Amino acid sequence: MELQAVLMAAGGGSRMTDLTYNTPKPMLPVGNKPLMWYPLNLLERVGFEEVIVITTKEVQKMMATDPKMKIDVKMKLDVVCIQEDGDMGTADALRHIQQKIKTDVLVVSCDLITDVALHEVVDLFRAHNATLAMLMSNAHEFTETVPGQKGKKKTAEQRDFVGVDQSGKRLLFMANEADLEDGLSIRKSIMRKHPRMHIKTGLVDAHLYCLKKAVVDFLADNKSISSIRGELVPYLVRKQFSKTTNSPKIKDDAENQNQKTNDNFTYSNQRDNTILQPQQYEPLLQLAQERSCWNDHRGDMSEAYHGGKLRCYVHIIDQGLCCRVNTLAAYIEANRLAPKLFEEPAVHPSAVISERCQMGSDSIIGALCQVADKTSIKRSTLGNSTTVKEKVKVTNSIIMHGVTIEEGCNIQGSVICSNAVIGRGADLKYCLVGNGQRIEPEGEVHSHKHTK
Repeated sequence: MELQAVLMAAGGGSRMTDLTYNTPKPMLPVGNKPLMWYPLNLLERVGFEEVIVITTKEVQKMMATDPKMKIDVKMKLDVVCIQEDGDMGTADALRHIQQKIKTDVLVVSCDLITDVALHEVVDLFRAHNATLAMLMSNAHEFTETVPGQKGKKKTAEQRDFVGVDQSGKRLLFMANEADLEDGLSIRKSIMRKHPRMHIKTGLVDAHLYCLKKAVVDFLADNKSISSIRGELVPYLVRKQFSKTTNSPKIKDDAENQNQKTNDNFTYSNQRDNTILQPQQYEPLLQLAQERSCWNDHRGDMSEAYHGGKLRCYVHIIDQGLCCRVNTLAAYIEANRLAPKLFEEPAVHPSAVISERCQMGSDSIIGALCQVADKTSIKRSTLGNSTTVKEKVKVTNSIIMHGVTIEEGCNIQGSVICSNAVIGRGADLKYCLVGNGQRIEPEGEVHSHKHTK
């Protein structure tokens, strides 16, 4: 692979703090595998031999002892730790490892679970010699009841407005609903070159990006940009149609928000690599574009790419799985869908399951589990070293590692975090039980959060 892979695994999981209070987000179990295992497996399957993992010391320690990470991941992991309490965004993290970046990069978030053919994004990046190629998917409507949230109003997600050309591949416009208080306005410079633009609103950013090396170098010089998704991507998309993209200093009429960005994002960057490619190939590429019978637009005979050198592309998944595990609802959905990506036995060989246990085919039993007589496990996941005693019913639930469920319990639609103890005869429906918590015997708890 001529791209370097970077895994962002330092996020705190701010939208799912009930789950991440004791377990860092990258190590949350999904289908009895750490969440970060899925993007690492994706990278390994397409041929990467080394990945730079940006994470915290706590996650690094857990990676060293987790059996799935030790046995399954064959790639070399170059782990770079950042401060756990630091307010470091994804662009800050990329800037932090600039010295390690020698080629163009593929950046992936640790919370992405997908079966997308990764070459679809990489091929776009290569074919158009793009500055940015990213992955997006159609927004998923979660149907499962979320534990502990009965009666709570669901906060409406602010939509992204994404503009693409007729091919659906060239990324022309991107803005969040929060930034469009005065309405949606499109620059004339965009409309002149792409008079037909499709505006889409039902898309979710998968947080998977191919970026030119020069973008990382640009970040090193522009420390005001902190987030890839929130700042860098909109900036690059907007800059495609700036009138001054070829001048040493770029100024943007939409960017007068006291943002001291040193816009020396040019195409003769005084470095070995320009945004486009090494300078010795520039005249040859320009000649090829001018004499090509193909261009990336219809309706006129303008030169390929309308002369633009900064180009952004998007691959939109219309089929298959693409899930970002960044909320409790998404976590529950991921546990239901992710195991279907791999053909593995539902019951780990080291688990001890009573012959008198009724277990549905859509359940997973982890390593060293013990499940007693007259139990029923349906549409559920039992984590490693979990003990389920007699006459227990578990339905549509996620039980993490090291949990003890005493006799006669009924657990439905719930998430039980690691090392919790569910007392004898407890009846839990749509509950979230935190790490190490204890539910008293005969307790009856419905739609409740018991986390601290």
